[in-house]
Amino acid sequence: MGIAGISIWQLLIVLAIVVLLFGTSRLRTIGGDLGSAIRGFRDSMQDTTAAEDKAQDSGDQDTVVVGVEARGKESPST
Repeated sequence: MGIAGISIWQLLIVLAIVVLLFGTSRLRTIGGDLGSAIRGFRDSMQDTTAAEDKAQDSGDQDTVVVGVEARGKESPST
């Protein structure tokens, strides 16, 4: 038994069909694009965390952090 009730042979058949449909060069390109997208996401998350830490260290509560405005406690207007 494999992952979620799928055997290794079923996974190999699906992989073979995907390779036949897209080809190895297209799969390599998709893999590279996916890797750079994940890397960019990680970098942006680290930049956001660093900017938030810097804003907290300076004690400035009205700082705009990476396009998101920090909000103070306001009463909702009805």
